[in-house]
Amino acid sequence: MNHFLDINTTGVSDLRGMIDSALAMKTARNGRPKGALDDDQPLKDHMVALIFEKPSTRTRVSFDVGVRQMGGQTMVLSGKEMQLGHGETIADTARVLSRYVDLIMIRTFEEQVLHELAEYADVPVINGLTDRSHPCQIMADILTYEEHRGPIAGKKVVWSGDGNNVCASFLHAAGQFGFDLTFTGPEVLDPEDVFVAEARSKGVTVTLERDPAKAVKGADLVVTDTWVSMHDAQSARERRHNQLRPYQVNEELMAHANPDALFMHCLPAHRDEEATSTVMDGPHSVIFDEAENRLHAQKAVMRWCLGK
Repeated sequence: MNHFLDINTTGVSDLRGMIDSALAMKTARNGRPKGALDDDQPLKDHMVALIFEKPSTRTRVSFDVGVRQMGGQTMVLSGKEMQLGHGETIADTARVLSRYVDLIMIRTFEEQVLHELAEYADVPVINGLTDRSHPCQIMADILTYEEHRGPIAGKKVVWSGDGNNVCASFLHAAGQFGFDLTFTGPEVLDPEDVFVAEARSKGVTVTLERDPAKAVKGADLVVTDTWVSMHDAQSARERRHNQLRPYQVNEELMAHANPDALFMHCLPAHRDEEATSTVMDGPHSVIFDEAENRLHAQKAVMRWCLGK
C-alpha cells in the first residue's frame, strides 16, 4: 500500500515520478476552465476523506479541488466532528474509515496520530501536515522551482528563520532530490539534528550559518515561513520576533543571492515580518505559483497512492 507519510520515507524514483506527473497534469489543464474535470479521471467513483484537526486554507481547498478535478468526491471532517483519539482510538477510527473511503488525508498535530492511522488503515494515508513535517508543501515547492529553473539537483537552497516542520521536509527533500541546504536562524530554533544528519548521510551538504548574509551568498532559492503559530501565546510571539528579526528576508538580504534566485513562502504570511512585501511581490517571488502547485503536486500524490 502506498502511504505518503514523508518525503524521506518515499522512494526517489517515486518522488520524481510524482513531480513529472504533476507537471504533465498542470500542462494538460492550460487554457481550460478552473472547474473543468480532467480528461483523465483516475478518481472516478472514489471517495476521499479529508481530516482537519488543524485549520487550513490551501490544504483544504487544493485537496478538495484536486479530487473533484480527477472525478472523485470528498468528505471533509474536522477534529470537532470526530472522536479521533478521544472517544475512539485512532486504530479503530482507521479501521472504520477504511470501510467507507478509498483514501485518507489528515492534517494533524502529533506525528504519532498520522503513523497510527496509517498502521491500521486498509487504504492509503497522506500526510497533509504534522508538527514535524509538511511533505505535500515541499513537493509543490520542488515542482515550482523546476518549472521556473529546471532540475533542483545540485542547487543551493537557503532556509531563513525557524527550523520548523516545513524546514524539516526541505531537509528530507534535499537528501532525496540531491540539493544542498543552508539553514540560517538562531541556534535555539535549529532544525532537529536527526533531519540534518539524515540529509548529510545521503551525500548533500547541509550548513548551519548564523550570519544570514553569508548564508544567502550564492543561493538559487531562498525560503522562509511564518515566525509564529496561530496557537502561540503572546509572550511566545514577542520572543520569537526578537529572535528572528535579523533573519527577515528583505531586499538587502536577497541582494546576496544569485541574480536569478527564487523566493518562496508556503503562506499564509505575516507581511513585513518574516519577509517584506517588496520581496513577496518582487521579481524573485514565486509564492503564488507555489500556492497553485499544491493542487497539481497533491493530485500526483493521490494518483501514486492509488496506483493510478
